[in-house]
Amino acid sequence: MAVVAPSIWTWSNALTVSRLIAAPVFCCALFSNAHVLAGLLFWGAVATDVADGRVARARGESSAFGGLLDHATDASFVTLGLAALSMQGAVPVALPVLVLVAFLQYMLDSKSLEGRTLRASFLGRWNGILYFVPLGVVATRDAIGLTFPADQWVLWFGQALVFSTLVSMADRAWTLFSATEPSGN
Repeated sequence: MAVVAPSIWTWSNALTVSRLIAAPVFCCALFSNAHVLAGLLFWGAVATDVADGRVARARGESSAFGGLLDHATDASFVTLGLAALSMQGAVPVALPVLVLVAFLQYMLDSKSLEGRTLRASFLGRWNGILYFVPLGVVATRDAIGLTFPADQWVLWFGQALVFSTLVSMADRAWTLFSATEPSGN
């Protein structure tokens, strides 16, 4: 009996790829102050992020590749969006860089390139969710013409994410290195 590899051409992956295609457009919309477009793209990204996993599970399309594609797309979307905000001084410049490095660390130490599923830490999982918050606050606030929350609050939140990302990366590195350390009897 032949083993059939799961197809990468699935409805759930199509939803994920739509978010990947939207990422550079979102970045440009944020950077050029196209507020309504940025707001629509942000909420479209949230909707496809929620839907792609549900569609994958409902249709039996879940795979290690789909999980990696989903996380890589999220990392691309938030990295590009946070880069646009950092160029405007809304979040620390270090944040989009750290998001990218943290994702690479997550991907490599999970051995996802070998086909394994990604392994998130508690703090890493929450950071991954919270990276969307400054994007959503700014995109939504500006799209509907609000002045609250203030830019300074978004910047402070971004600074807290820099700290929590560094802690998460250090914890992940410590866990990886302590697990591979030979026992010294």
